[in-house]
Amino acid sequence: MERSAAAAVRRLRAAGGERDRDRERDRDRRPPAPPREAGGDGAAAPPGKTRDGSRRRPQALSERRAAALVLLYLLALRGLAHVAHRHLLSRPPRGGHPHFSAHRARGYLDNITAIGPRTVGSPENEVLAVNYLLEQIRAIETESTDAHKITVDVQRPTGSFSIDFLGGFTSYYANITNVVVKLEPRNGAEHAVLSNCHFDSVPNTPGASDDAVSCSVMLEILYTLSKSSEPLQHAVIFLFNGAEENILQASHGFITQHEWAKSIRAFINLEAAGVGGKELVFQTGPENPWLVQAYVFAAKHPFASVVAQEIFQSGIIPADTDFRIYRDFGNVPGIDLAFIENGYIYHTKYDTSDRILTDSIQRAGDNILAVLKYLATSDKLAKSFEYRHGNVVFFDVLGLFVLAYPARVGTIMNYIIAAIAFLYLSKKVLQPKTRAINNLKKFFTAFGLILLSWISTLVTVLIVAVFISLIGRSLSWYTHFYVSVFLYGTAAVAKLILVHTLAKKFYYKNMNDLNLGDVFFDASLLIWTIALAVITQMGLCSAFICTLWVAFPLLTKLMIHKEFRQKGATIKFVVMYMLGMFVPYLYMLYLSWTIFEMFTPIMGRSGSEIPPDVVLAGFIVAITMILSSYFINFIYLVKSTKMTLVSSTAVFVVTLILVCSGIFFPYSSDMANPKPKRVFLQHTSRRFHDLDGNLVKSDSGIWINGFDYNGISHITPHVPEINDTIRTPCEEWAPFCGLPWILPVHFMFRKNWYLPAPEIFPRSPIHFKVLAKELMPWNSVRLSFEVSGPSHMSLYIRPHEGSALSTWSLGDGTPVASIGGDYFVFYSHGLHATPWNFWIELTASEKHSDGIVSLAIAAHYFFGEDQKSPQLYALLERFPNWTFSSAHEVFIISTRKKKTHLAFYHTEEPLTYDFHQSAEHKLKWKANWNAETRGKISVEECMLEILKEIYLSSEST
Repeated sequence: MERSAAAAVRRLRAAGGERDRDRERDRDRRPPAPPREAGGDGAAAPPGKTRDGSRRRPQALSERRAAALVLLYLLALRGLAHVAHRHLLSRPPRGGHPHFSAHRARGYLDNITAIGPRTVGSPENEVLAVNYLLEQIRAIETESTDAHKITVDVQRPTGSFSIDFLGGFTSYYANITNVVVKLEPRNGAEHAVLSNCHFDSVPNTPGASDDAVSCSVMLEILYTLSKSSEPLQHAVIFLFNGAEENILQASHGFITQHEWAKSIRAFINLEAAGVGGKELVFQTGPENPWLVQAYVFAAKHPFASVVAQEIFQSGIIPADTDFRIYRDFGNVPGIDLAFIENGYIYHTKYDTSDRILTDSIQRAGDNILAVLKYLATSDKLAKSFEYRHGNVVFFDVLGLFVLAYPARVGTIMNYIIAAIAFLYLSKKVLQPKTRAINNLKKFFTAFGLILLSWISTLVTVLIVAVFISLIGRSLSWYTHFYVSVFLYGTAAVAKLILVHTLAKKFYYKNMNDLNLGDVFFDASLLIWTIALAVITQMGLCSAFICTLWVAFPLLTKLMIHKEFRQKGATIKFVVMYMLGMFVPYLYMLYLSWTIFEMFTPIMGRSGSEIPPDVVLAGFIVAITMILSSYFINFIYLVKSTKMTLVSSTAVFVVTLILVCSGIFFPYSSDMANPKPKRVFLQHTSRRFHDLDGNLVKSDSGIWINGFDYNGISHITPHVPEINDTIRTPCEEWAPFCGLPWILPVHFMFRKNWYLPAPEIFPRSPIHFKVLAKELMPWNSVRLSFEVSGPSHMSLYIRPHEGSALSTWSLGDGTPVASIGGDYFVFYSHGLHATPWNFWIELTASEKHSDGIVSLAIAAHYFFGEDQKSPQLYALLERFPNWTFSSAHEVFIISTRKKKTHLAFYHTEEPLTYDFHQSAEHKLKWKANWNAETRGKISVEECMLEILKEIYLSSEST
């Protein structure tokens, strides 16, 4: 009975406790009663306490205030990031001598761009630009002090190399031009640092930013250093290379053939991916931390990121620089810089000198001059290879300074921070032991919900992007970037909030847990900790971003952990929370600005196969997920998310309707800020030959390629005959579909158009002939050719089934196939080049009735009287003014080589011998060798002579 009575008492107490808790919960849910006035029925409660003397719970932050605070916080950080990208352009140079003059450099820039487009092989590039550079260099030499010696050399190299860029191809150059200047102490110098720019440009553009401004900066640096009375310790070599736009040819000619190249221990490459702005250090090394330290120490206005380096070297961006040549063929470490602002007009007619701010020139000059001078006076330069010991993590902090440390130090630091975070989470979840199972359940539920919300958000937004692409509204944000934020950003925010709101309403409906915000914060911390460990294990230096997103949130949590346990977020809590998260959020917005500034313009020239809306939507979702990771817990701390959800959904729906209606036109012809559509036209004449060399097909037309996903859909209303009825058919039997690709980018532009047009007759026609057919050992044949024509030509080779291209006279002798299996050779020459002679060697194992190889060669006329036909001029005049059309004539010859080139006729005895198959054959070949040559030539040469005799006799019969 006593036990029963005690149990009943416990039940009553428990029930009373439950009722008390229910009353307390109901009281908390009721709106607070107005405070009683003094002298009323009850006395006013003391500040901070209730009438019964207990501590008053801080009032929970409403959804409206929370959303406003978060939005204002992100906008403020966005403003700071914007200021950080802009403020240094107007900052005056720091004191000290020598002093770089941006105004004098601008004079060089104006004069170079006044020459006009400087295409390799043109008089503008090979004569006018070269003469101007030599004239300025001689003027600088006459004003230099006695502390220095200046030597000038004009190099005209010929050579070839293979590269895996753009799917893989081989490049051949002849008689191109380099202007090389060496500035050294009077007594000479054994070692040198190289500064590289290129003065050539792509056709139809003055090439102010790419790369005349860099050459102007180098001229001014040469002038400034030469005027100094202090001699340098090492030489500085200034290479003004004249064939970079032909895929890095001039730098290869210099680093592999010039006598000064052997003395170079480090280099700085000056490039452009945009027009003006800040120059970004986006590649360093390889594995030379001391070079980064040199930049950190010397650069006055630093802007650098290892994230940009890893993105660029991943191949995502379809571009490359001379950095690759010096690294791969010269084994020299260096620094790669590029202007990245306003890439919309990069490689267009709008790339003029007046669009490059003098402040940008001053900033670049200050940086490069300081770094070059530092390297030219550094003891480490002479032994640069001894300091090659691993990668380095580097990134600038709002353009104020650069943080750099060895990657191995970063790896240790990352693992330590990850371990601390794991220990903290383990202790938090597993204590007290009596509630460990329940804590684990809540923790991993929150972890799963976050991942679910991210995945569902990504899928939803990508579906929207695919829909936009399918209805033909791609790139609606190209001119107005905010459209992409309103379309994809609000959709991502709405979907994230919706998933967690539904979880809060249904899954956590009956839970009276005051710590949900705390649990979701810890779940986000776990996600970032796992990401930190995984990315560090992958060896990526960009893992430092995850370090920021683990270390600072963890410190913030430890400082305000008590606030997490309150029923709702308070203004005090939100302010403390945001201050603690200030560093990772500010840096992420600063980095995001850089990435979008680089990538958004690239979407307008990335080809017809990649949907740009899908790419940009993916980026926006990724940024949204990152920025929301430590704000998800606010959804569970505020009372309601209805207003935020409705607002973001409404903005998304309105923007989607406007985009679908076509109100946001992708392109702009505004001269102050143009964003043109790029179109490439070639007036083409083609000749196709059969096995016997007879002409079997010829046609002529204007071949049209749109550089972006929209193709020619926006042009058709202006030029109705350019529509999908003239889509280009692929000649399946011919290499590269029988089309005159100037580079092997066919996998990026599968949608193209061919408008019939009259035949063209270039004044400088192409000549392509076979010089010799030689039978070689091991079932192979060597075909020798001679080609003459304009400065730019493309060679296409396709071995037929059963045969293989084994070797050739190009590159290192090993053929490099492009995507699809065909072989592509890019050819260019400067002035007065001799005919191009080369040979290829093929092997085949059986008889082929359709031959063993198909070859084609295309001649491209990028300048001069053959550049544009009257039909091209007439068509271009009809194009709208928001297009930038690059056009030229091209003549292509396609032919097939006969089966007889290998002389594999079947007789009673095979004519292809295994020279080691039997003693009888060995004796036979040895007897012939002794009898015919008396030991004067090798066995293999004797065998070859006999095979040739058999081949000739079989041909005669």
